[in-house]
Amino acid sequence: MSRKGNCWDNAVMERFFLNLKMERVWKKDYANHAEATKDVADYIVGFYNNVRLHSTLGYLPPSAYERKQAEKQLIEVSENT
Repeated sequence: MSRKGNCWDNAVMERFFLNLKMERVWKKDYANHAEATKDVADYIVGFYNNVRLHSTLGYLPPSAYERKQAEKQLIEVSENT
């Protein structure tokens, strides 16, 4: 993951930024940096993690997938301490 200029080394983040640009930022004209920052944060927190379905997660949003995994894989605690 350290080859300069090779998009395949970081494909997951490349795809995230593509989605961010195409679904939210493309063709928007922000008045200032603060407005752009708030809009991007709203996209990530409000939509991308909680609403947008991800095919690699079984068509669940990341927050729902994480909850599902946490319920499925309970952490076993050893009685030997």
